[in-house]
Amino acid sequence: MHVNSTTEEKEIVTQQKSKLGVRLFFVYLICYAGFVAIGVFNYELLSTTVFYGLNLAIAYGIGLIVFAVIMGIIYNSYCTRYEDKAEKAEGGLK
Repeated sequence: MHVNSTTEEKEIVTQQKSKLGVRLFFVYLICYAGFVAIGVFNYELLSTTVFYGLNLAIAYGIGLIVFAVIMGIIYNSYCTRYEDKAEKAEGGLK
């Protein structure tokens, strides 16, 4: 019975991590699609200076990279919490 509980816990954690990954992917996809849409439908806008002499294309591109790193950190943090929670629950069963 203990082995089944451990397997179930791992499956639940895997499902939680997958759901979070898919959600973060779609958030990033929407942000990236905005960048692509500007490039396709209003490419002149990308040459607009937004701050510190950077045009929108560079600022948006750097922003996407930084956002991806931040989302990776968030994903890792939540996944660690999920796994720690499952280990605590598993420890309580022993």
